[in-house]
Amino acid sequence: MAFSASTYHSKIFRDFKAIDAGEHRRIIRFYEAYESSIRELDFPEYFDLLVAYTNALFEVGAYQKHLLMADVVIETSIEYNISDFQGKDIYYQTLFRKAAALYNLRAFHQAEYILKELIRIEPYNEDAILFLKKCLRKIEPPFINTCRAIAIFMLLMAALIIGVEVLFIRPFYKIYVPGVETARNSIFFLSCLVILGGFGWHYFKVQSYVNRFVVMTRDQKLTHGSSK
Repeated sequence: MAFSASTYHSKIFRDFKAIDAGEHRRIIRFYEAYESSIRELDFPEYFDLLVAYTNALFEVGAYQKHLLMADVVIETSIEYNISDFQGKDIYYQTLFRKAAALYNLRAFHQAEYILKELIRIEPYNEDAILFLKKCLRKIEPPFINTCRAIAIFMLLMAALIIGVEVLFIRPFYKIYVPGVETARNSIFFLSCLVILGGFGWHYFKVQSYVNRFVVMTRDQKLTHGSSK
């Protein structure tokens, strides 16, 4: 259901609303200073302030606190069947920000789980789809570390060859300089190719996986919708 509020507002609510929406730290300080009183407000006022406080925590980067309060907002919106709040789907919006908070805390697997749930809810939401791809790109598979190790080893080899070239080849064996330069440049090029290839393959795998997941989710949504 849509969220509705009374036309009368308490003094604490009016004082809170007098704070500019962009002054996130003031919002946080006010809420935490009067939290006990805020909890005793009529539900519409309490919920309004709760959402504003939760969003302010996210905006200032207090992600751990935000996660705790986001759960409260989600549970409350479910309990009171609040589907629309200030023109937005409060459940979806809060879950999306929760995923963003987890991402910023580098809890990528937890963020992935939430983003998949969001796509199941709205399989055509491009923001959730793009965010899931970004999140999965941060979860590096083991072969990325292997590629990185190989590339570093090859760069060290190239550096060693340069040292030998400068100290011995150029002063004493000039005839071998072109061959050594070719070997050194080839190893350097291959090291770059290995690392770029590894990340390129990872990017491709993520794109393919998410695209398949989205298509499957859309098909399931269509099937369930047509069967009703």
